[in-house]
Amino acid sequence: MRFKLKGLNRIRKRLASGETVTYYYAWKGGPRLEGEPGSPEFLASYHRAHESERQEAPAVLRTLLDAFQDSTAFTDLAPRTQADYAKHLRIIDRAYGDFPNAALEDRRTRGEFMAWRDQLANQSRRQADYSYAVLARVLSWSLDRGLITANPCRNGGRVYRAFRSERIWSPETEATFYVKAPAHLHVALALALWTGQRQGDLLALTWAAYDGETLRLVQRKTVRRKRGHAGTRVIIPVGAPLRARLDALRENRRPSAGEHILLTERGTPWTESGFSASSRKACILAGVEGVTFHDLRGTAVTRLALAGATPPEIGTVTGHSLRDVHQILDSHYLSRDPALAESAIRKLESG
Repeated sequence: MRFKLKGLNRIRKRLASGETVTYYYAWKGGPRLEGEPGSPEFLASYHRAHESERQEAPAVLRTLLDAFQDSTAFTDLAPRTQADYAKHLRIIDRAYGDFPNAALEDRRTRGEFMAWRDQLANQSRRQADYSYAVLARVLSWSLDRGLITANPCRNGGRVYRAFRSERIWSPETEATFYVKAPAHLHVALALALWTGQRQGDLLALTWAAYDGETLRLVQRKTVRRKRGHAGTRVIIPVGAPLRARLDALRENRRPSAGEHILLTERGTPWTESGFSASSRKACILAGVEGVTFHDLRGTAVTRLALAGATPPEIGTVTGHSLRDVHQILDSHYLSRDPALAESAIRKLESG
């Protein structure tokens, strides 16, 4: 039986006699191992080295960061989320990798971490909140497992506030885009406006998801691999304007079931970065200002609400949780919307 020993470091060295030998170390810079690779003596020395290293390792924040990344709390995350977490874990490690775990109980530590977040916010408030949230997640996980006795980042709030009430695609902006932007992006705009789905999920759609009446998809961000949990399944009735565009596109292309609905001008599937770059250029070309494709999801929620859909109905279409729908409606997109004021006055008059 072959064993893959994590961190094993192999170094070849030429002796004075001209003979080349290979030495094995428990890790880079670690102790040299005894015996031949695969032998009981070799394995025993490897385990002794790592056991000694664990015993001597200082109880600092870096040990919690490493343990979290080895846990299912991290490995069960979607690949994109893992990559995002890993980036912020490196930021945390650079700032506080050697921070003593015992100091987490000190009341001053909360202020220290918040001051660090404020410093990060000078570059980006959104990313500062993300780094702080990842740190809070690691500490919460560690607290639940008895590795620490306090989580000073709990209920830390946020420094970023998204006031997006003006970042709505109006019908006029939509019409302008259809007239002036490249044709291969028209269906992408219609899909986003009529489904309220994330960009990545729309780019992944194949024709198998469309039966002429509905679109069926599994939202990738909510997928939890390894535990066998599927993501949120969404079945979206296709509105007439979107159906007309999809049917015309299918008639023109005659695609296979597995072909992506959204394709580049060359007829190849989009990458997320490629689509983002192309959609930005298309907005500039069309003279669309103040909104981006990322605002289309909130625009879809807003339009559904203005049409009279209830929050549960909206969540059924877009896949948002009820809490998220309320958050979007209350603090983001519907703030001071004139259509709501007009609706309120009409209801008062009719009453």
